[in-house]
Amino acid sequence: MTNEELAPVCLFVYNRLEETKRTLAALQKNYLAKESQLYIYSDGPKNEKAKLQVQKVREYLKTIKGFQTIKIIESKINKGLANSIISGVSEVLDRHGNIIVLEDDLLTSQNFLDFMNQALKFYKTEKNVFSISGFSLDLKSLKNYKKDFYWGYRASSWGWATWKDRWRNLDWEIKDYDEFISNKNMQFEFKRNRGSDMVSMLKAQMEDRIDSWAIRWCYNQFKMSSFTLFPAISKIYNIGVGEKGTHTRQKGRFGHILDDGLKREFDFEKEIRVNESIVSEVTKSHSIQARIYWKLRSFLKI
Repeated sequence: MTNEELAPVCLFVYNRLEETKRTLAALQKNYLAKESQLYIYSDGPKNEKAKLQVQKVREYLKTIKGFQTIKIIESKINKGLANSIISGVSEVLDRHGNIIVLEDDLLTSQNFLDFMNQALKFYKTEKNVFSISGFSLDLKSLKNYKKDFYWGYRASSWGWATWKDRWRNLDWEIKDYDEFISNKNMQFEFKRNRGSDMVSMLKAQMEDRIDSWAIRWCYNQFKMSSFTLFPAISKIYNIGVGEKGTHTRQKGRFGHILDDGLKREFDFEKEIRVNESIVSEVTKSHSIQARIYWKLRSFLKI
């Protein structure tokens, strides 16, 4: 794969200096880092208290090296994560045909960019492939799994990639929400292979109780009847949940392992064949029972 074919990497940061340092340090270690273009979107402070931390992050960003090009876009106002991602991804995709997206609390394996770029190239013309995820749960169904990937119905926001032609026609306003919220069959289908939290999150978004681009992203995928490709071993480790120390395994509701990064060539298949055992296990991790179970464990500190 030539440099021209590599997707640009887009990183969104705010005021978390240490997490941002760790995220970029891991990304710099990627085999394809020096050949990749990096866009960094720095959101503006939401209040006076945040100004100093945002400034510290921005001063650090100016010292970053290790990529083919680095472009830092500093917002004078606080857009919030949802608007930052929607506008930033749209801007980068106006210049490029595809994109790889990260936030400031995601450590990547050394082969993350290899996996993402190869999958983006392989499925470029497959319109029913909505996105590529760099993240995967540590599932029992994957213990003896032989493939490099599996398919899911629910997109992940923890390190992902997509194409301009998938992104440009998304309905961020959810214009058919009134129809959806009055249609029990649609609500059931939205939850069925994705998780029982889908409808409640979309409802919260539309009632302005949360500000999430990701739930709208997932709803658009549902409406398009399309799929997300996941790695069999996660190329992403989220340091924004649980303890902040260096781990190779994250436990809890979203337990995951970070790939050792040694493999650089991945095998994909054009035909989309969903492994329902894997999908069922993923769906259960987003169930009401799972959410209650892990909240109780957190509360009881067990």
